[in-house]
Order: sequence, then structure tokens, then C-alpha cells
Amino acid sequence: MTATAPPPAEPDPVTSHPDGRVELPPGVTLDDNRFSNEDLRPVPVAERRWTTYNFTALWVGMAHNIPSWTLASGLVALGMDWKQSVFTIAVANVVVLLPMLLTGHAGPKYGIPFPVLARASFGLRGANLPALIRAAVACAWFGIQTWIGGQGIYVLLGKVVGGGWERAGEIAGYPWTLWLCFLVFWVLELAIIYRGMETLRRFENWAAPFVLVGAVVLLVWIADKAGGFGSLLDQPSRLGWGSDFWPIFFPALMGMIGFWSTLSLNIPDFTRFGAGQRAQVWGQTLGLPTTMTAFALLSVFVTSGSEAVYGEPIWDPVALAGKADNVFGLLFALVTVLIATVSVNIAANVVSPAYDLANLAPKFITFRTGALITGIVGVLIFPWKLTSTPELYIFTWLGVVGGLLGTVAGVLIADYWIIRRTVLDLADLYRPKGRYWYASGWNWRAVVAFVVGGVLAVGGSASQPGKGPFPKEGLIPFLRPLADYGWAVGLGASLVLYAALMLPVGARRTKGTPTP
Repeated sequence: MTATAPPPAEPDPVTSHPDGRVELPPGVTLDDNRFSNEDLRPVPVAERRWTTYNFTALWVGMAHNIPSWTLASGLVALGMDWKQSVFTIAVANVVVLLPMLLTGHAGPKYGIPFPVLARASFGLRGANLPALIRAAVACAWFGIQTWIGGQGIYVLLGKVVGGGWERAGEIAGYPWTLWLCFLVFWVLELAIIYRGMETLRRFENWAAPFVLVGAVVLLVWIADKAGGFGSLLDQPSRLGWGSDFWPIFFPALMGMIGFWSTLSLNIPDFTRFGAGQRAQVWGQTLGLPTTMTAFALLSVFVTSGSEAVYGEPIWDPVALAGKADNVFGLLFALVTVLIATVSVNIAANVVSPAYDLANLAPKFITFRTGALITGIVGVLIFPWKLTSTPELYIFTWLGVVGGLLGTVAGVLIADYWIIRRTVLDLADLYRPKGRYWYASGWNWRAVVAFVVGGVLAVGGSASQPGKGPFPKEGLIPFLRPLADYGWAVGLGASLVLYAALMLPVGARRTKGTPTP
């Protein structure tokens, strides 16, 4: 093992405020452009002004999107009734809220984004490992959401324009009009985020209530046409509540957790602008589990009404809105879909990789450059096929992603709460040879905990023939029983292992002894 220069015995001076927020005093410079730029440096306390409403609006804006609307339909397709599907979604979002609040704590306290927080556990260079994993997931989600949004615009505009809109000449198997909608939507998203986080805050503030009103209008419209709701609410579960239900419930629960496990890592990217811990705690608590549960319930009622009107359940809100019989209704639906998809995509899937890629090479990549790279990669990898079946979407995509990201969350939570008790040396997070340098910028303990936790979480991943990419018996057959609990296994295993590896050296580190 390679010993490093000893870190300072005491942290650099910081300015501590009565509400617990910390910032560097004037005169402390973070000028090493290998690890710092304007976007990665701590947000000054004067600029940390997001309120409870801002965080609540952020979650309302992110939760109200087409994929989250159809989550309940995926669970119903797996055999649940509407009550079981809404229950599963509700439990998942209560569970994922806890790591969200724990990792989010460092944001308002220190003003740092996720990749900088990861430096405390993985090392200044090692933080690129979890950051790039998170960025890759975000790029895939960006492609999925942008394609879905482009399709929504295409379908609704086709209803308004009529004529040859949907019969236009094809390019690569799709009408050129669909590609045009996709491109316009892509440019719109990047244009908003390119203006920075303050523009995003203002956009989410008014987008959230607008989308909520749009969803309620859809419910009122379908209820009026139906004269009541259809038989979907009366359909019994094909699984019951016994032995057939639980083998589906737990992997589905992990999949639902996986839906927002991405944000449980990079939530400091947003909470770093928080006016205090109260704002982020109450804002997230009011915004995430309540909104996702209410949205799932709303989708069930609307779909049930569609069954009464059209003779079949229509889970896709775009397809349902396309049945509106007047131009005003179609245009309102078009604007609602547009705002809903933009609000989630730029917040959940562009902000994080923009910071993550900036962390990779701060000298060359700014937040805006990272956002542009995200947009390009999100198009090039064509990830939308992941939503083709509920098995592939929920078990393979969400399940595997949740398992890996849960493993990273376990390391971050163990380091910040158990090892450091929320006390960080703010300046050393940006300086080589300091207390977070470890061995050449890497903390091997974090890497070991991540690898072990990741293998336990996703090593048993399996697919039914024709339903996914994994063998039926699992990648590592004896780990197959753990795969259904991937997110929980990954988080728990990495948290315990990392804490066990770090506790013996904690005293040496704080005393200034070299940490290999």
C-alpha cells in the first residue's frame, strides 16, 4: 500500500452560521483546476435560497411525467390490481425518501454537489467512478424521456394538424415529422438548462402547478365522458395477497425504488442551493412520496374511466389525450405533456451528469458543456427500447440500476453519517494531498465496498426466456435469491462493509496519520 503525505491535523477554518450551514471564509482559494471550477465550488450561503416550496415544486414537476404515470399500468400488467399497484408505489417512495434526505443533508450544509461529496469517501479521483455510473444512467434516462416527449408532441400535433402528418416519409423507420418533434424537444430541454440552475428553479416553480392542473383536468374530462368509472376498479388481483403476490411484490418494489434511486445519489446537486435543512427535509417529504402516490392513484382513476368510455383501458396519457374532440383540448394536452416531460428530464437527467462530467475534467468541462454532452450521448445510445415490456423495464432496467445506485448510496451514507458524523473539511474536498487524497486519489475501501455490494445486488439478475438479457438461472446462480431485493442488498452490504473497513483507520485519519 502506498502512503500519502499526512493530511492536516485540523480542518481549514470555515465560517459557520447559526443554522448549521458552512462556507469557506474570504481568502481561501480553490484554484486547482484539476478538481475545481466555478460550477463545482461550494455555493456561498448568500446564494443558498431554495425554500420548502422550491423543493416541493421540484418534486411535483419531476413526479408528474409520462413514465411515472404508467408505473401503475406496468404493475397491473404483472398481475396486481390497482390497490396493490398504488400500495407498492407508495411504499417504494417512502423507503427511497430516507436515503434521499440523508445524502441531501450535505447540500445545504456545505453547498457542494454530489461528485464533490463522493470525494470524501471514494477520494478526489475515485469519485469519478460513482459519478460516471450516475451520469451513464442519467444519459439513458434522458434519451428515454426525450423520445417519449417527442412522441407525445408528434401524436398530439398529428391530431391538430391532420393531413399527411402521420403519413410523412420515413427516416430510419420513423416518419420525419416524428424526428422533427424529437429534435425540437431535445433543443428546448438543453436551451433551458443551459441558462443555469436559477432558470431551472423558476421553471419548476410554475411548471409544477401547471402540470398538476393538467392532470386533474384530464381526470375531470374522462369522468364527465364516462359518467362514472369503469370496471378496472372492480377487477380482482390475479395474484391475491398470498404466496403468488409476494414473489412479484418485492422485485417490483425494488424496481419502483430504482425509479428514483438516481436522485437519492445526486440530490445534493439541488439541496446545495437550500436555505437550510428544514427547507430540503420538508420540501422533499411533502413533494416525493405524496406526489408519486397521488399521481399513481390519479392514473388508475383516469385509466378506469377510459375503459368505461372506450371499452379498453388506455394507460398512456398521450394516447388518451389524443382522443379529445376539440382543438383547444388537444393544444392544452400538448402543452401539458411538453412541460411535464421537460420539467422532469432537465432536473432529473441533465443536472446530475452535467456536474458529474464537470467533475471528470473541471479544467475543460463546465456545467453547460456537461449538459450538452449529456444531450448528445442520450441520443446516441438509443435507450428507449428498455420500456418495450414491463418485465424489461421494471425488473431489468429499474432493478439493475437500483441495485448499483443503492450500493453507491450505502457508501456515501456510511461515510458521511457513521464515519464523519456530517463533519467535512470543505477545502480538502478540492485539494490533492489532503485528507481525502487516500492513495493517489483513490480510497480502495470504498471501491471494495462498491464492488462487493454491486455483485451481491445484481449478480443474481435473471430473465425469463425472451423477456430480458440475463440467463434464466441468473448471472451468478447462487445469488439469484438476492436479485429480487437488489437495491436494499446493495445499500445494506456496501454500508456495512465500508463502515467496517473505515472505522479502524478513522482515528488515524483525524490525528493526521497517513491513510493508505
